[in-house]
Amino acid sequence: MADVHMLLVYSLQAQELIEVHEFSDADEAMARYALAEREHLEDPSVEIVLVAADSPETIRQTHASYFRGEVAAERLDLDRLLA
Repeated sequence: MADVHMLLVYSLQAQELIEVHEFSDADEAMARYALAEREHLEDPSVEIVLVAADSPETIRQTHASYFRGEVAAERLDLDRLLA
């Protein structure tokens, strides 16, 4: 059984996550997924994905393409700190 569920709302145009929500309760995750689907029903440039795994780190590995912008932002912050 999965320990964590993550709702990912991804902008295809910007190629970045616009929302990330983490849940430990599957029913709560499904309810938020349904709400996100309704909120973005008319916008084909938004992809909504609900995934479950043993940890957030596993999700970041298995769905790495969604988190590329996050990694780039972290790298940019690190570069600024080192400058």
